Amino acid sequence: MKHKLFSAVLMLAVGAIGMALLGSGYANAAPPADTPAARYQAECGACHMAYPAKLLPAGTWTRIMGGLDQHFGDNAELGPALRDELTRYLTDNARRSRTAADATPLRISKQRWFLREHREIPKRMVTGNDKVRSFSNCAACHGQAAQGRFSEHGVRIPGYAGWED
Repeated sequence: MKHKLFSAVLMLAVGAIGMALLGSGYANAAPPADTPAARYQAECGACHMAYPAKLLPAGTWTRIMGGLDQHFGDNAELGPALRDELTRYLTDNARRSRTAADATPLRISKQRWFLREHREIPKRMVTGNDKVRSFSNCAACHGQAAQGRFSEHGVRIPGYAGWED
């Protein structure tokens, strides 16, 4: 009986500590400074949200990283060693493609899964909205986009009441 009570108390304590860590943001802390993930955040996040690797398939990341001299209208070239390291990080953590068609578009907003997830949102609420302007501006509506969280339950489109589909 004492063993069962001790086990129950221990499980509750571990759960409480876990919830406290999640609530504190510790579980979503930035990656350790000397990692490819941190270097990706620093390099790419200096100009735009560093999109989570899982949002694009490996083939798309390879194409993007291979064309940094013309990165969506800007020159974002990196030294060869850093470029290769970040490409490896992105492709190792990329979205698993279900079809060849998923691996083609360079833009996240043109991926089949993205179009499916956003199909009910009127374009005027995004592209016609000066506070959002583009479907690629994830952080404008997804408050936890920087942490890689894109739940529809947390969507807040600026200038509109809470979004419920």
